[in-house]
Amino acid sequence: MSDSSPLPPVRLHSEAELARAALSTPLLTRAARLARWAGPGTRVDAGGSLVEEQLPDAADQLGLTGDDAAAYAAEAWRAALDSGLVEIADEEAGTVGAGEALGLLTGSPHEVLTVWLAALETVLADASVPDLDDLVDALDEGGEIDFASLDWDPEAEAEFLDGVLGNLYLLTVSEDGAGDGPVPLPALAASMIVPDDMGEPTDDVLEQVSDAMMRLDDQFRTLEPIGLVEYEPVDEALMADAEEEPAAPLDETDVSRYGMVRLTPLGAYGLRARLLEAGFDAPAVGDLADKGADALLDGTAGFGPAAARAETEQWLARQEPLAAARELLAAARGADAGAPLRRLRCQQALSLVGAEAEPALREVLDDPELGGLARVWLSERGAAEVPAPSQELVFWLTIDTVAAQLAAEGNSEELQALVEGLAEQHSGFFAAAWRVEHPATADVLEAMGRLHPDKKVAKEARKAAFKARSQHGG
Repeated sequence: MSDSSPLPPVRLHSEAELARAALSTPLLTRAARLARWAGPGTRVDAGGSLVEEQLPDAADQLGLTGDDAAAYAAEAWRAALDSGLVEIADEEAGTVGAGEALGLLTGSPHEVLTVWLAALETVLADASVPDLDDLVDALDEGGEIDFASLDWDPEAEAEFLDGVLGNLYLLTVSEDGAGDGPVPLPALAASMIVPDDMGEPTDDVLEQVSDAMMRLDDQFRTLEPIGLVEYEPVDEALMADAEEEPAAPLDETDVSRYGMVRLTPLGAYGLRARLLEAGFDAPAVGDLADKGADALLDGTAGFGPAAARAETEQWLARQEPLAAARELLAAARGADAGAPLRRLRCQQALSLVGAEAEPALREVLDDPELGGLARVWLSERGAAEVPAPSQELVFWLTIDTVAAQLAAEGNSEELQALVEGLAEQHSGFFAAAWRVEHPATADVLEAMGRLHPDKKVAKEARKAAFKARSQHGG
């Protein structure tokens, strides 16, 4: 992902809902319980980890049993330490006490989420570390980890996991993505391994995808207790066969056996916070609700239709209808390259405003840039005495509309249908359109030439574009 262009906007739950979810996650619950248990008699080593003799008591406090009880207790302790729920009270004596962050868990939702984000960083760091047995095997004579023998690059592993989580975020927030649904693990692994321009993956690539799936299976198991994801693990039977041969093409009816992962609402909040921290433009629906109409129209320019509508609805909810309509119309003016799309977003916003806005629309009936959309709005509501548009205004509005659709969608099927319809309904369209005094006239006519399937019509469009450029000295 590039950090130069904005990601699709995410719809976040309220901080109160997210904080409740954070407090109920298994790992933060355990970390908080250990922080309240810790006292002068709790012993830690030089790194702050519980000494081995303390782990059974910690596991008992958490109600953990079985072979993994000590490991889960140690994990919860690390989360408590790194998030400030516990602090080293006496480094020489190796004792601890409750940290300042423990009080935040009973504070505001934002404070709770601050603690959760700190715990999340600990878990993400743990998720990039190989299995403990592998680490022990890789210790050299001096007790240092021999990374060469381990075949593990910590920085590359962390980058790989960040990339996977970034792709999961993108799939979740994109309008045509997974949304609230789960994403198959092979699809996530392939998104990091298989080149976009590759047709049928080679056996070597399939083997890399299979290896990545096994790594991700371990990592998502680690990430689930902090509430980042909901995860349905890879079928154990498939894991047993993974080393014998590359993964075969998936049977869609069987895809859940290969692992399914869903980003939780809390996870979406957490990943967005990390993306913002890393310098990405990661908007959230509602960011523009308290801004001006100019910020709304510019900010939603790159949004999909559903996100733009949701953002606009939040903005309108804070406005008085007539004043909102006037502000939107004023912000929609302009001859710059972004103006047609601003006017399209303005028109979409005004469709959500009631009849109270009518005076604002009547005020701009004679405006060369806004008169067309004002007539459309009034006519759609059955308003009386709507003046008929001039031929010149009809053509100007047509160019403006196509320019906006080009900016919003590119060469989409919907735009191609619009172009075909225009050429079909008006036999002399191109003969008149090149004369339209609109900054985007030539670009629109060129696009129509690209999009129209009829070669003769396409040639007419290109000729009209040439005339338009000649007329305006372009």
